[in-house]
Amino acid sequence: MDPLHNAVRRDVADIRLAERVFAPHYAAPMPRRVVVEAALLATGDDDAAVLTMVRPGEIFEVLDLAGGKAWGIAVAQNLVGYLDDAALEAAQ
Repeated sequence: MDPLHNAVRRDVADIRLAERVFAPHYAAPMPRRVVVEAALLATGDDDAAVLTMVRPGEIFEVLDLAGGKAWGIAVAQNLVGYLDDAALEAAQ
């Protein structure tokens, strides 16, 4: 299963994948709206590779928040990665 397109880590996975993968924990996606352009990073490190830029107004489905980073899915690009959580607000 490609982790770039499927939200699966060793510790948590998207609940929508529960029938296909085993994980210690599953998370339901929390839709958030991107408020400022932000880099989608491959890891939670600030110097990680940039996968793409996520634009204001796009939806990011958060599955985990830790250390100022949100891990989840950039819906428009169908890519899994990390965004600065300050770039997000509750989606309406």
